[in-house]
Amino acid sequence: MAKRHHTIILIPHAHAKLRKWQVTNLQIGIALGVFCLLTLASFFFTWFHYSTNANPVEIARLKGENDRLRKTNLTFESSLKKLQNQLVEYEDRTRQLAIVAGVESLESGAEAGIGGGTSFDEAAVGDLSGGSSIQDIAGRAGQIAGALDAVEAKLNERVRWISSTPAITPVKGIFTSGFGYRSDPLTHGRGDHQGVDIAAAPGQPVLASADGVVVRAGLIGGLGQAVYIAHGFGVTTRYGHMSRVEVRPGQRIKRGDVVGRVGNTGRSTGYHLHYEVRVDGDPVNPLAYILDDSASGAS
Repeated sequence: MAKRHHTIILIPHAHAKLRKWQVTNLQIGIALGVFCLLTLASFFFTWFHYSTNANPVEIARLKGENDRLRKTNLTFESSLKKLQNQLVEYEDRTRQLAIVAGVESLESGAEAGIGGGTSFDEAAVGDLSGGSSIQDIAGRAGQIAGALDAVEAKLNERVRWISSTPAITPVKGIFTSGFGYRSDPLTHGRGDHQGVDIAAAPGQPVLASADGVVVRAGLIGGLGQAVYIAHGFGVTTRYGHMSRVEVRPGQRIKRGDVVGRVGNTGRSTGYHLHYEVRVDGDPVNPLAYILDDSASGAS
């Protein structure tokens, strides 16, 4: 059986010489065996190569890194949600501050006191519930920052207005003469009293009733030793009949600073302070601007 052979004939072309090979069954079996061994060896080396690269240590490392990335992503999502909630809270607080500051309408980046076609609620801070991306949050934060700048400017203006509004009794004493028409203490005729008189002990300190700038100080007509203070917003105050002036023109003062001492100078019948409040140059009743109880007995 092993000695049986087969003939293989190769015909190159029509006029070429034929080529013949004789092979036995044994030779064919050996060739098939070698081919199978080579195929198995190729599969083995391929499997060994990939199984060696994907070793358990590397797989464990990659799995751990994947878990860390998953946790980081969850933490980022949680932080993003928390940031959104904080922006909503800041939106509400900004709206409340805007109400206190008197800001009724603001656009992003608008100056305080300048209105627009879009309401403060819609344009300045808006509804943050719909925005979820980093760009959305950054945009909302920028809008809130612009709104807060405008609110801050308005609040600062209000603080200046409050500080510049007369609010305290300039001297501790007793009101002896009120605002309006009265009998002149010197001529006994009918006269227009443009302030109030507060009787107090000689030399007692006279305090500025609000922040402002001294515009006049010294001897001023019938008021004797007097001080005029401009507070801004069209408001001025006057302090008269003092024995001594302790400020100078151009000096900036704060509410409660001493501007002089109680005296009896000018057209006066006794120790007292003549105190006036004027708005846009017109005298108004100072009692409307006295919020403390340092003086009593108004008449």
